[in-house]
Amino acid sequence: MRSGRIFVVKVGLLFFLVGMFPFPGTPDIRAVPVQSTPSASSSAASSTATTDTSTYHLSPEKYEKAVAYSRAGYRLYFVSVFWNFAILVVLLRYRYFARLRDSAESLVNHRFLQAAMIVPAVFATLAFLNLPIRVYWHHLSLAYQQSIQPWGSWLWDWAKAELLTTALAILVVFLLFAVMRRKPRTWWFHAWLGAIPLATFLVFITPIYIDPLFNKFTPLQETHPQLVQSIGELSRRAGIPIPPDRMFLMQASAKTNAINAYVTGLGASKRIVVWDTSIRKTSSDELLFIIGHEMGHYVLNHVVKGFAFFLALLFVALYLTYRLLDWLIVRWGAAWGIRGPSDWAALGVLLLIFNLMNFFGDPISNVVSRIIEHAADAYGLQLIQGSVPNANEVAAHSFQVLGEEDLDDPNPSRFIVFWLYNHPPLNDRLRFAHDFRPASDNKLSPASPSNP
Repeated sequence: MRSGRIFVVKVGLLFFLVGMFPFPGTPDIRAVPVQSTPSASSSAASSTATTDTSTYHLSPEKYEKAVAYSRAGYRLYFVSVFWNFAILVVLLRYRYFARLRDSAESLVNHRFLQAAMIVPAVFATLAFLNLPIRVYWHHLSLAYQQSIQPWGSWLWDWAKAELLTTALAILVVFLLFAVMRRKPRTWWFHAWLGAIPLATFLVFITPIYIDPLFNKFTPLQETHPQLVQSIGELSRRAGIPIPPDRMFLMQASAKTNAINAYVTGLGASKRIVVWDTSIRKTSSDELLFIIGHEMGHYVLNHVVKGFAFFLALLFVALYLTYRLLDWLIVRWGAAWGIRGPSDWAALGVLLLIFNLMNFFGDPISNVVSRIIEHAADAYGLQLIQGSVPNANEVAAHSFQVLGEEDLDDPNPSRFIVFWLYNHPPLNDRLRFAHDFRPASDNKLSPASPSNP
């Protein structure tokens, strides 16, 4: 389990940034590769140009492992969701949140100090109750050779993520409940307005201050100047020259066998990050396709577009939360010891609602993510045409080895793809690359490339 990256992606604005921050302690345990790029091993790279790769296939032994690993991930994801829901229902039923409120109010009068007492207690309780699920997922990742991170390092990453989450939670919960007290009918709208600058700030600072807490980053120019030059040439061809100081190498090999690269940040913090495992396990042509895919995200403004979509989804989610919160407190508030929506004990109800919304919001956000990733695949394929021999086969073969390395599910069901996959199924991506027809004029405008 990649605790650092999961925290970076999910930290968001605590529980009211629905879709970017899951229920506290919930692992991202979907057995779907979160890589935004394809990959290939160096041992197979030399045969890429001559190997016809038209469909994703595995040996019988690896097929069984891929199916077992994927199915275990699917089951654990749904188990974790319902486990989280059950925990909150039980804690509400036995007035855990009401008792925390009473204790805090009896000790201090200042609202911020009350938040500083209640929030850490709540989040620590939820984190430790969910720890067995996260431990089991890391155990599976180790057993199937997807992770190589030692337990001590993994636990330290988990602790850092929880501490950062709790620190952010204290501030967000305090501000949210202050707005709820002052604007009982429109708090959801004011919370949404407040989420915009806070989310923007977090996305901006994450690559600079948060990511380095979990992984080591160095300028790509320091160790791979030739690669920086090749990326620079490719970016100029795309019409978006990327300066070397925006290219970084992440030392992923200390924790994982996976291969990845990604675009992150906003404005001055926007950058392309390549994992060292990608450089070790790909040929030069395959790595150019990886970078081309990431440039697709860069050129097509996927970070900004995804952020805008998220804010639109958040607007709807917060309004629904406002309605559901009032209804649940009217219906069960007395039994749970909750005085009203702005009562500290209502934090448990909010977490219950956001847990549900995060679950049902996953397929919505994943649909958008699959569209974005498909567009980036197409852009990367278009970009390397003419500069990489047999470009379609290079890309298709890299997807094949991505599946072999990551034990990607060969035949996911439509339901699993719809609910859990943030990328198109690997076989679909491979076939698309194999059959891709580049635009005849080879234009690389933001609206292209296309596959007519």
